[in-house]
Amino acid sequence: MNAVKNVVDDSAAMKMAANLIEKADIQINGTRPWDIQLKARGVADRLFAKGSLGLGESYMDGDWEVEQLDEFFTRVLRARLDQQLKPARLVLHGLRAKIMNLQTSRRAWQVGEQHYDLGNEFYEAMLDPRMTYTCGYWKDATTLVEAQEAKLDLVCRKLGLKPGMRLLDIGCGWGSLMSFAAQNYGVECVGITISKEQAAWAQQRYAGLPMEFRLQDYREVQGQFDRIASIGMFEHVGRKNHRIFLEVANRCLKDDGLFLLHTIGKNICHTPPDPWVDKYIFPNGDLPSISQISSAASNLFVIEDLHNFGADYDTTLMAWFKNFEASWPKFSAQLGERFYRMWKYYLLSCAGAFRARDIQLWQFVMAKSGVVNGYTRVS
Repeated sequence: MNAVKNVVDDSAAMKMAANLIEKADIQINGTRPWDIQLKARGVADRLFAKGSLGLGESYMDGDWEVEQLDEFFTRVLRARLDQQLKPARLVLHGLRAKIMNLQTSRRAWQVGEQHYDLGNEFYEAMLDPRMTYTCGYWKDATTLVEAQEAKLDLVCRKLGLKPGMRLLDIGCGWGSLMSFAAQNYGVECVGITISKEQAAWAQQRYAGLPMEFRLQDYREVQGQFDRIASIGMFEHVGRKNHRIFLEVANRCLKDDGLFLLHTIGKNICHTPPDPWVDKYIFPNGDLPSISQISSAASNLFVIEDLHNFGADYDTTLMAWFKNFEASWPKFSAQLGERFYRMWKYYLLSCAGAFRARDIQLWQFVMAKSGVVNGYTRVS
């Protein structure tokens, strides 16, 4: 908790904000861990003017604090307070997502440069040893390492990997799935990424395994594969390109193959990306809905299985935050206090969103013509 003394803001905007958040059982300058503590005036003005962008930026500036930021967002989103704010300044943001293709082959590299190329040392301190930057599977796990290994094994079992198969990983990150599959299932792997840092780290780490890393956009992928996976990359594809992405997967998958798509998704179709996340964390990101995915898959794939374990992302994010907090002294001088507050806000607001079931984590298993005699669910 920030030691700076709380301030009192008795403006009309703050009174409106107090009435709004009361619906989520949150108080201003209250005594509970999820109550907001004001450190400067003007927070409510920024909230009503810029919505979530104003709220996040005022937190980054140190204008307000919450002891348990994750629980604050859980309550805000369960009460659907975000849907009650429609700032006029953000109309253009929503129109851009609807009209423009923000994820062209040229713009696709921006998220790699801004987010994934922050530095491998930074991510090594936050993630598990394989650098798995996606949701863990906590069904029988008690640690982050166990949860990530369980998730990777779940993917391999859902795909029915066997020795000698060729696996394509679209958006391979630091190669966690590929290394696990090569080491435990005897497959040959090809992975693509738009992050130079990821590719360099993975090529050095896994030099002795049958793994090829390509620094390229998914639209450029060529070749035929027995199995295809995409773990946590579809969120960067964008609604204008969902069909193109699935056409690439269809083109590259053998007729009797399986494709596993692992993606965060939203409950409401056609809503714009969160403006704060878009500006500071994942530029040009766009969470899909189930209907958007199924529509894009029409006449390309039979959806054989759909598995939602979004609640597990809450636990994963809290584990990442614990690691981030513990390792922050190593990075504080280089990255600074504003970055610390930004990253804390990112991890804990996302944890709250998954806890509130406001966003989901889906794994789809697809086949080009369906699995003969049906697909057997794996869990």
